[in-house]
Amino acid sequence: MARDRYIPGLFLVAILVLNLVYNVGAKAKVPAVIVFGDSSVDAGNNNLISTVLKSNFQPYGRDFEGGRPTERFSNGRIPPDFISEAFGLKPAIPAYLDPMYTISDFVTGVCFASAGTGYDNATSNVLNVIPLWKELENYKDYQKRLRAYVGEKKANHIFREALYLMSLGTNDFLENYYTFPARRSQFTVKQYQDFLVGLAENFIRELHALGARKLSLTGVPPMGCLPLERATNFMGQYDCVEEYNKVGLEFNGKLDSLVKKLNKELPGMKIVSANGYEIFYQIIRKPSSFGFEVAEKACCATGTFEMSYLCNQQNPFTCTDASKYVFWDAFHPTEKTNKIISGHLIPQLLATFA
Repeated sequence: MARDRYIPGLFLVAILVLNLVYNVGAKAKVPAVIVFGDSSVDAGNNNLISTVLKSNFQPYGRDFEGGRPTERFSNGRIPPDFISEAFGLKPAIPAYLDPMYTISDFVTGVCFASAGTGYDNATSNVLNVIPLWKELENYKDYQKRLRAYVGEKKANHIFREALYLMSLGTNDFLENYYTFPARRSQFTVKQYQDFLVGLAENFIRELHALGARKLSLTGVPPMGCLPLERATNFMGQYDCVEEYNKVGLEFNGKLDSLVKKLNKELPGMKIVSANGYEIFYQIIRKPSSFGFEVAEKACCATGTFEMSYLCNQQNPFTCTDASKYVFWDAFHPTEKTNKIISGHLIPQLLATFA
């Protein structure tokens, strides 16, 4: 398949792009970056809810500024942080529910995402996290607070000109559809994809009605190559589960079609498909070309199944240098991987929205 072929010099190109991005980033402005989604973009909202899916303890965040575990599911920063910085804004986007921050901190960026959530409400119920509809309710509350803080005119300008990021869907498949029988008894996998796309459409239409005009929509990664899935793929010699990857590619294709449809139908709306699947797959298949040594296992603990509380400071197997690893825990990339993938997507975002 085409995605199995490594693109010569891709790592060098990625480094050059990153240098370009961070040289021009300060000139490329949007007033704010506003984030919805799951653990791929959650900056700490799960800290404030009753769920077992947390990462507010070491070694999470050990390479973040000050070595502080922020509830980001990584050793350091995540994609919205790099995107915000590239647009000349703050280098780390605060979580809306984090009591460390006030409305003044949210003027130029805010994160509503919740680790473990999905488009499907049933997905958020699995680990008692914030459903997507509640993320939108929190955004409405943010709108009221921001209008009171900066005034109606400036707030409306921020809502209209801000860059909105959406990244979710993986949990709907791995945490819900393929784990519990309820949705499988209702939908074939293609029908479930369509169900999720319908939910995504409804959400984006609501965002548009609330003033959003610039949106980056990210699909799912190569789900079958996550260390957790490889560790349980006994019959496949612990390689990637290609069935899951195929489903991910199909789902991303349907999201791409949705983007084209909504760009035609929503007045003033510009949506970009920020698809990181291919670059992520290349990193996993040719890790040494991107400066990595290990792709099949994660840095934290044994690197096969641990995440959240199983990835903790007491585990003696955690690697000492996360930059050698594609994955931080069994489900989430390291900061280095996040930076490379973000660097691959940012030029398109700058060209479209700056």
